[in-house]
Amino acid sequence: MSSALQAIVTGATSGIGRAAAVRFGRSGGSILAVGRDIAQLEAVVADIDAAGGRGEACQADVTLRGSPEVIVRAALERFGGITTLVNAAGIIASGNVETTSDDQWDTMMDINVDAPFRLMRAAAPHLPPSTGSIVNVSSVTGLRAFPGVLAYCVSKAALDQLTRCAALELAPKKVRVNAVNPGVVISNLHRRGGMSEENYRGFIDRSRETHPLGRPGTPEEIADLIYFLASESAGWITGETISIDGGRHLTCAR
Repeated sequence: MSSALQAIVTGATSGIGRAAAVRFGRSGGSILAVGRDIAQLEAVVADIDAAGGRGEACQADVTLRGSPEVIVRAALERFGGITTLVNAAGIIASGNVETTSDDQWDTMMDINVDAPFRLMRAAAPHLPPSTGSIVNVSSVTGLRAFPGVLAYCVSKAALDQLTRCAALELAPKKVRVNAVNPGVVISNLHRRGGMSEENYRGFIDRSRETHPLGRPGTPEEIADLIYFLASESAGWITGETISIDGGRHLTCAR
């Protein structure tokens, strides 16, 4: 099946999204890499091609209402079909129930929940029975409560429920929907969310204590699970929100 995979991957210019795009490429897949930075898109396409796949760039802002149709149409025109949608684009920001503004809340939901929903809605009619699948990139914060990142936690919990509901609705078509729920992964996510370099170094150091296996994860580890869930090997798995977090979800918030 690997050579036949035709995947749309959002957030493909960095972190988990980029690693997933290259992972699909390593198995001979065709990948539409979606992001806003054209230079980074061209770089990841080169990495996909070098890995043995076929990469195509699609510059798009996933939060725009018209983007899902543009993205899906680009995949259909370039590959002739779609087998897989990976929603990896996402943001994080600090804030609690007293300090989170309406704009911060709306932005978090727009990127982390609304955009995946719209892309799922646009892609679903084109996903083939038995081989079609959707993988959403969620977080341990969707499964457990953590202080100081209120909107992020709620957005990921919503994404998890979206995953489960869509899995039931698409099951009659034999299209599977799952999510991966990483713990701390070494990427630019937190720095893009406003964390300073000094604080980020401390955050990574602390993750060695908060994650039972004693270290943060890598984008490549998450990408391997995403690929597995999209593959025939996971053909009887749907509606799952799978922890891949070094045991972080087993602990109390600290």
